Amino acid sequence: MTSIGSHKPVSALVRCFGLLMALLGAVLALGGAYLIFLGGSWYYLISGAAMAYSGVAISKGRLWGVWCYLALFAFTLVWAVSEVQFNFWALVPRTLVHLVLAIIALLLVPLFSPASASLKRGAVIAGIALLGVFIAALAGMFVPHGIVQNSIAFTPGKVTDLTAATGGEWTDYGRTGEGTRYAPFDQINVDNVDQLKVAWTTRHGDIAELGDENQNTPLYVDGVVYHCSPRNILTALDGDTGKTRWQFDPKAEAPFWNRCRSVAVYKPPKPDACGTRIVMATIDMRLLAIKTSDGELCESFGDHGAVNLQQGIGEAKPGFYMQTSGAMVAGDKILLSGWVADNMSVGEPSGVVRAFNAGTGELDWAWDLGNAKIDKLPPPGETYTRGTPNIWAPISYDLDLGLVYLPTGNATPDYYGGLRTKAMDDYSSSIVAVDLSTGKERWKFQTVHHDLWDYDIPSQPSLVDFPMPDGTTVPGLILLTKRGQIFTFDRRDGTPLTKIEERPVPAGDVKGERYSPTQPYSVGMPAIGAAGLSETNAWGITPVDQLYCRIMFKKSIYKGDFTPPSLKPIIQFPSNYGGFNWGSASIDQERNLLIVNDLRMPIRTNLMPRGEIDKVMKSLGGAKPHGEWNPQYGTPYGLKLNMFMSPIGVPCVQPPFGTLTAIDLATRKVVWQRPVGTAEEVGPFGIATRLPIKVGLPTLGGTVTTSGGLVFMTGTQDYYLRAYDVETGKELWKGAIPTGGQATPITYIDKKSGRQFIVVNAAGAPHNPNDRGDYLVAFALPEKTKQ
Repeated sequence: MTSIGSHKPVSALVRCFGLLMALLGAVLALGGAYLIFLGGSWYYLISGAAMAYSGVAISKGRLWGVWCYLALFAFTLVWAVSEVQFNFWALVPRTLVHLVLAIIALLLVPLFSPASASLKRGAVIAGIALLGVFIAALAGMFVPHGIVQNSIAFTPGKVTDLTAATGGEWTDYGRTGEGTRYAPFDQINVDNVDQLKVAWTTRHGDIAELGDENQNTPLYVDGVVYHCSPRNILTALDGDTGKTRWQFDPKAEAPFWNRCRSVAVYKPPKPDACGTRIVMATIDMRLLAIKTSDGELCESFGDHGAVNLQQGIGEAKPGFYMQTSGAMVAGDKILLSGWVADNMSVGEPSGVVRAFNAGTGELDWAWDLGNAKIDKLPPPGETYTRGTPNIWAPISYDLDLGLVYLPTGNATPDYYGGLRTKAMDDYSSSIVAVDLSTGKERWKFQTVHHDLWDYDIPSQPSLVDFPMPDGTTVPGLILLTKRGQIFTFDRRDGTPLTKIEERPVPAGDVKGERYSPTQPYSVGMPAIGAAGLSETNAWGITPVDQLYCRIMFKKSIYKGDFTPPSLKPIIQFPSNYGGFNWGSASIDQERNLLIVNDLRMPIRTNLMPRGEIDKVMKSLGGAKPHGEWNPQYGTPYGLKLNMFMSPIGVPCVQPPFGTLTAIDLATRKVVWQRPVGTAEEVGPFGIATRLPIKVGLPTLGGTVTTSGGLVFMTGTQDYYLRAYDVETGKELWKGAIPTGGQATPITYIDKKSGRQFIVVNAAGAPHNPNDRGDYLVAFALPEKTKQ
């Protein structure tokens, strides 16, 4: 060993490096000791102490400090692989900082004295070799990891009659009332999608403020694109050129949560004074009918073009009741329920579903799950049953069966159910089929019993010809949930088509609460993003913030995906964001493939006694929905809710945070899965990396699938429209858009030019406060490429 008796002054660079290493080691050791106290891993205390010891020695010019640290580095590699095997993103926080420190330590060896020339040379060579490993690790961030690829022979299907009858148009939120987002167009296909170019760009003028979102999926009807902005400004655009034909502003106002995810179109069976009209529900509780011919209200509809949706609802404060997912036109009826503010109070506006005559605006029927005697307007002086589960997600319908399918939410407040009625408990988080003509219930199925987790049904049910093992098909319904569970039913009578079983779940200890002993699991279909959490898969991008996340995990209660709410902090995963959300699924009808995109972001919550939450509300001057502090007025408890993030703004669960998945409906198996989205526009401390790091980010909005073998998607936190091969999941093309999008794209064949267009709503990426916009962007093949 080299003598340590030299009195030559220690290099300032060596001293600084050693002190920084010692400081980092002390932080890890102290945090590691606390983690052990909580019952967690011993690694951080051991490694922190060894790092601090090595750092002190290095700061004093002791060469053996370098060897000590290299031994720690080797130990770290063994520990990391033993804990997470060779999972790339799981290894990053465990090894990358240690690798950098090892490189620097080796390259500083020539500054130590005494040290032989051969030792110095060997250390530098080793440092350069490790630098190559570091560069390779950085390069690994720019390729996707965790890709699933299975070889499954596709079972041929056929395009449904409704899909074919829609022609080149996009006439409903999900293209048709089946909610499949499937277009039988192949002008753009796997062979030429890389030639897509921007055909036109239009700005509508309504930029969503933070907290509001432009999540609209437009319609394309009779050569015109119809777009609805967050404040319900309806714009009609020429489908071929993007030029504005007219714009209608209803002057709608709400204090927060402004959204207009969809509008609907009604074509009267016989010519009348209004002709084809767009039906739009506003953020201030109006139902409007706007003539497509000139953008003016249809005077024969309701009261001079408007129906007051507050009628029968009772008190509804501005912003606390609206139709975020829009109305649905099914035959001669307009169907809608409404969104209510989560976790505000008991007795919020009713979740009643109403059907209005599409021609006149008259109320045809009402489905009030809390009072079956009310089938139209409530008696004078009464209201529809308040506080009942609402339907905020998009509705689907089957005109042949005469059924409409209602995905219900949760009874408010979401995280305390001790005061709920039997009707509230029976219908929360369910799929309910009602008769389109009468509004009478035909069948229902509940996906969460006594929901205490805000596990609303968020997605539009998809109606499919479901392939059975004997080679036949059944009129099926596919239901996505926030839990990542996928349920399937015979849509005629609600019989499950794939196996569902009740499994025991833990009970809680909150005074006044009650708990369901079991919950339904759809074991006959893959569950997406629903793997459990542990201290091991707590994440961060450095050892320090990963240690923080491990500490916070151990300080929290986690008993699986039904961890009951508590006065102590709990981890909820999947969270109330999903799993799946309102973007819903798309279906490749000709290949029998189900395409889904998800997000994987845990939350950390705890109930608060009434006195404590009231003090917080008083200091804040009131509450807004979807914030950190939730009053849950009328119950014994409020709620604190946060994303489970590290102090530098990085999720505390390891990537991917969002994926795109194809499931074969015949075999019920995953065909492929891949992370989607890059970190170009996000990063630690909210600072965009500007690097296409393929970590896989949370997704919102949905996908479009075409017979050209393609899946189109925006909905990530970077600013692109992407096209994937539906059979393999390979990304074939991406086109830049002015800002991010969080709505489902649409595709159509323009009636004038015959070109296939993909239109995206680029108004701001999900969970990203930057670069808000008001763009509609259309992509198409150049004229010479069109086939």
